[in-house]
Amino acid sequence: MKKSENIVKTIGQVNQEQRESLIKQKACTFWFTGLSASGKTTLAYALEKKLFDDGKLCYVLDGDNIRHGLNSNLGFSAEDRSENIRRIAEVSKLMNDAGIIVLTSFISPFISDRELAKKIIGEENYKEIYVSTSLHDCEQRDPKGLYKKARCGEIIEFTGISSPYEPPSHPYLKINTANTAIQDALQLIITVLK
Repeated sequence: MKKSENIVKTIGQVNQEQRESLIKQKACTFWFTGLSASGKTTLAYALEKKLFDDGKLCYVLDGDNIRHGLNSNLGFSAEDRSENIRRIAEVSKLMNDAGIIVLTSFISPFISDRELAKKIIGEENYKEIYVSTSLHDCEQRDPKGLYKKARCGEIIEFTGISSPYEPPSHPYLKINTANTAIQDALQLIITVLK
């Protein structure tokens, strides 16, 4: 698809720092990555509730929810997965510019896609949280039955089974929910934030 040459970027009269000052918080994106059923979404929503209770404006962008709307036209090919992550990074950047703390929960299996997300969002605003729960533990949980379907060949290109997951080498934080309770993991994140 060719980009129009008649598009001009506009800049408003209010910047991110002014918005942050108004709502008394520093915007950033916490990028939760890990296998399906690792605990990413559970942690993201727990952190959202804690931040909200502390008077912070925040929002969770969850992989399943985004694919019902914004990214409903994308499949799960490598190209579509990359485009999914690119779009989420662009939305996160816009929300950060509005002063909002964003909590994303996406498998985002490829290092190159997460690096692109960091570049789009900005390194100073991007905080990668690797939910490092093992494939074995994720497969034992399997709340949606996806691993079982993938093992039976009903789902192709499923991360951890027929498609690789490339773990982060230097995440902002690493949490294994198999040996860390959600409340303990949440407290760890809060401690690191402070």
